[in-house]
Amino acid sequence: MSANNRLQLYVPEGFAHGYLTLTDDSEVLYQLATPWQPLAERGVPWDDPALAIPWPFPPSVISARDAALPRLAGL
Repeated sequence: MSANNRLQLYVPEGFAHGYLTLTDDSEVLYQLATPWQPLAERGVPWDDPALAIPWPFPPSVISARDAALPRLAGL
């Protein structure tokens, strides 16, 4: 996906997802099926060993909420 090809990714409702932008000035837009409900949010850390995702590098910016997510092993 890039600014040139304008491709999109559909993530089904309830499906876990994560992303790492590879360029500065990236934009991410979300379209939700229902109104946002903060108390319904869930997540796992980007670097959770249980997922073993081979990210090319660690994020340079991460929200306080995402940085504090519990590991899967602790759930």
